[in-house]
Amino acid sequence: MAIKWKNIKNWKTFAGEMAKREEVRLVPGIGGVFFAFFMFQDILHGRWFSTMETLKEGGLMNLSLGIGIWGVLSFLLWFWNRRWKPSHDKFYQEWKKKLKKQQVVLCSAGVAALLAALMRFQYIYGNLWDYANYSTGYILVITVIIQWILCEVIVLSFMKKKLEEYMEALEQINKKNLETALRSEQMKVDLISNVSHDLKTPLTSMVGYIELMKKEELTDVLSDYVEVLSRKAQKLKEMIDSLFDLAKTSSGNVELKIEPLEMNRLIEQVYADMEDRIELSGRELIVSLAQEDTGFLADSSYMYRICQNLLENALKYSQEYTRIFLKTIVLPAQGEKQKVRFEITNTAGYRMEFSKEQIVERFARGDESRTTDGNGLGLAIVNTYTAALGGRFDVKIDCDQFKAAVEFLK
Repeated sequence: MAIKWKNIKNWKTFAGEMAKREEVRLVPGIGGVFFAFFMFQDILHGRWFSTMETLKEGGLMNLSLGIGIWGVLSFLLWFWNRRWKPSHDKFYQEWKKKLKKQQVVLCSAGVAALLAALMRFQYIYGNLWDYANYSTGYILVITVIIQWILCEVIVLSFMKKKLEEYMEALEQINKKNLETALRSEQMKVDLISNVSHDLKTPLTSMVGYIELMKKEELTDVLSDYVEVLSRKAQKLKEMIDSLFDLAKTSSGNVELKIEPLEMNRLIEQVYADMEDRIELSGRELIVSLAQEDTGFLADSSYMYRICQNLLENALKYSQEYTRIFLKTIVLPAQGEKQKVRFEITNTAGYRMEFSKEQIVERFARGDESRTTDGNGLGLAIVNTYTAALGGRFDVKIDCDQFKAAVEFLK
């Protein structure tokens, strides 16, 4: 008994698979067309059929012709498009052209068949003495309309299936590309993290030995050399630390300590810590702090670094003897909570031929000649840290005016 049931299941599976094959559909299709043709001849020659008899014959003819059209048209659509691959780059454009062409062909064939049916109906109308009623003419016109609609449904169903195949193929391609991009980005982050970590150990030793050399009795020339080495090593150490922090934040492997902060107090603190450097820069800072409460939630160390980097960026790349504007704003609520905004505006000392996307890339610098002191990580760190804190970083360029701003929900 179990063997018989297994055989039945196998036959069902086999029958289901065969039903999906377009070649197999051709068999009932041709049979249906032939049967419908004989019934059509029967209706035409059955001049003394009653209305009910004609309608019954017409119904069977439509059913048979529908099966025939389904089988033959499905096979032809498959045969004509069997080499049409959905993964092609211009598939959608081709899909639209093919659909339009097929609809034109169907429309032309439908109009021709409808005209033939109407001409036959006119003949019956003019020779009523040869026919018992008008039902033969009616059934021909109705048949053309029904089969025309059926052809449209079959074509649209086939084209929809092809489009779905294309969308599935496109989804798979996008998924692979996304996985490749994520894997590539993770490899970059891992490489930067590993290289930064490997560089830290020897660099720390170098800095230590340089500090020991400073304590020795050296000639003036050697003292100058050691001082230069010390400054360059310190700068390299800062860059490696920044790169390591950037890679770590980009990977999402960070622990944020979210706490209440005041944007005004934060700007005042950064300004105070960098006051000596600001005076040496020769720039004039204009600070405008909002009168409203500028409290918001964020990580204090990350926020300090964001504000510090924005100010350092303005000092490095602004024109000498120009003003730098620091401003805090509380933005009005628009369907959500209020936002606290810090923006800094400066006049660049070089031509700014870059976009926001370009300037926030790692090691990207607006000063392509690299005559200024910088490593191209400042705004990349601001962008990454701001995103990690759930804020928004924006850059606007207007002629020589460079404006950078960060926003956070209150």
